Amino acid sequence: MNSLEIRALSDDAATIAMLTDLLIETVAAGGSVSFMHPLSAEAAREFWRKSLAAAARGERAVLGAWQGEVLAGTVTLLLDFPPNQPHRAEIAKLMTGRNHRGKGIATALMRAAEKLAVDKGRTLLVLDTASEEGAAGLYEKLGFTLAGEIPDFALKPHGGLTGTLIYWKRIGAAADALSSTSGHMRQKPTAEILLGAGESRR
Repeated sequence: MNSLEIRALSDDAATIAMLTDLLIETVAAGGSVSFMHPLSAEAAREFWRKSLAAAARGERAVLGAWQGEVLAGTVTLLLDFPPNQPHRAEIAKLMTGRNHRGKGIATALMRAAEKLAVDKGRTLLVLDTASEEGAAGLYEKLGFTLAGEIPDFALKPHGGLTGTLIYWKRIGAAADALSSTSGHMRQKPTAEILLGAGESRR
C-alpha cells in the first residue's frame, strides 16, 4: 500500500474530477454533505470549483489524502468568519472513498485540519454531523464535545429527515490553557482533603 500524504488541493482539472467522483459517491452512499441523490457531475464540479476558489482567497483550506496518485479522502477547514469570531474554524465535507475506509484516513485528515487551524491561530474548532449514520464516534474519539442535537435539521440524500449533532473542541493555546487550569483545579481538592484529614487527627 502506498503511504498516505495529506496536502492542500489545487484547482487543476484532474483534482476536480477526483473530488467530483468522491462527492457523488458519498452522496449516493447516503452521506449527509448538503446534497441530494442523484447528484449530477456538473453540480459536483461547480461546488468544488467554488470551494477551491474560496481556498485560493484564504477563506478555507481544502485538504486531500493521497495514496500515490489516488485521492482517498478530503476535508475542508472553513476559516472565513465575522469580525467577532477570528478565533474559530469549522470542519466541513469530511469524506473518504468507499475503497479506502477503515484505514485511518478520516482520522489523519481530521488531525491535519486541526493542526492547520492551530497554525493559523485558531483556538476553537466546531463541526456538525448527521445524527443518523454520521461520524459522531470518530469526532468523540478525537476529543470533540457534543453541544447538542437539532432534530429534523436536514433531508437525507435519499429522502427523510435527520437531526444534526453539534460538536466543539478547544485547540492550540486555548486547549493548553484549559489543561493547565484543569490540572490546578484537580490538585486543589486533593490538598483540601489532606488538610481535612490532618485536622481530624488533632
